[in-house]
Amino acid sequence: MDDTANEERLIAAGRGKWSQPGVPHLGWQCVDIEDLGELLQECEMCETQSIRYVHYMEHPSYPKVLKVGCVCAGNMEGNRAAADGREAEMRSRAGKRTRWLSRRWRVSEKGNHWIRADGYRVTVCKRGAGWAATVSDVNDSFVEHSRTHYATRDLAKLAAFDFITKLEASNA
Repeated sequence: MDDTANEERLIAAGRGKWSQPGVPHLGWQCVDIEDLGELLQECEMCETQSIRYVHYMEHPSYPKVLKVGCVCAGNMEGNRAAADGREAEMRSRAGKRTRWLSRRWRVSEKGNHWIRADGYRVTVCKRGAGWAATVSDVNDSFVEHSRTHYATRDLAKLAAFDFITKLEASNA
């Protein structure tokens, strides 16, 4: 049985918080989504399904943000298509992140690696004992320098990718 069918079955069976009095079933809002990289979290609504993509759900009548899977999130907000869309975007970004380091990075005259992607320019340079990244939009109206120094050039590149992903999510 695939994960989606299993999660639907758990909801129908009233597993976990679906059967607890005082826990709203509808009217939730997704406030964030995160890719854990593998199945590391148990859905806090059905309390059974292992999840990789965590939808953070908030409700005005419930004191805690719940970390849930896609199917529970869709049912909680009453919009399965919205939850599916968020998760599809996360899956797409996860694939892009996997390929990020193997893309063709150029090398500047100063020896810094740089690339243009998604409307941004990323430059990675040696800083102190580590590496740092700078992200700017293509018209240079926005520039952000990493405050963290990374142990390797590749870690700095991945941090820049993650930063762009957060920017894109906040602009959506």
